[in-house]
Amino acid sequence: QVQLVESGGGLVQAGGSLRLSCAASGLTFSNYPLGWFRQAPGKEREFVAAISWRGGSSYNADSVKGRFTISRDNAKSTVYLQMNSLKPEDTAVYYCAARGIFRGLSSKADEYDSWGQGTQVTVSS
Repeated sequence: QVQLVESGGGLVQAGGSLRLSCAASGLTFSNYPLGWFRQAPGKEREFVAAISWRGGSSYNADSVKGRFTISRDNAKSTVYLQMNSLKPEDTAVYYCAARGIFRGLSSKADEYDSWGQGTQVTVSS
């Protein structure tokens, strides 16, 4: 059974940084593309960033380009989201997700098969 566990969320002032982690188990981690999504109160879940199963390719949503970086450590079965220059509008619950084995990158939530429970990020102004 695939399990994804996010950590690293918290309260930070605008302009600050946080690093989210997502530890995976129950799958051959290096074979799966991964993504980060977020959901703010009253809003739909939105794509943040995705990384290929080998880690050689990644892309971000326009709203976080230049500020957020997705990376992965296949030896530790962990994917990261480094978030810099945080803004109040980045406040949301952040989720990591795994897509199907050897699949390509995707920004569509319904194309991901496994999800973590989420970690809250709150950015104060």
